[in-house]
Amino acid sequence: MGVIVTKKNDDNLELTNRINSDLREKVSRTQSPEGDDPDFSEDVAYLDDYEKTGRFSWIWFVLIALALASLAFIILL
Repeated sequence: MGVIVTKKNDDNLELTNRINSDLREKVSRTQSPEGDDPDFSEDVAYLDDYEKTGRFSWIWFVLIALALASLAFIILL
């Protein structure tokens, strides 16, 4: 047989309220004033030497196409 517990029957209601208010206060202190999470990816050192894809990037497309074609050839035969 089960017991239905409601908020009125909670013996630790005062403690629960204090814990909830402390957690709300901690969350409000740690959140930024704007409300959004900052993204610090621009500040990382590995992006200093970051370059765009070179002129031989078309080779990757050819290799992928050849791999798909050979996979289709193997499956269909």
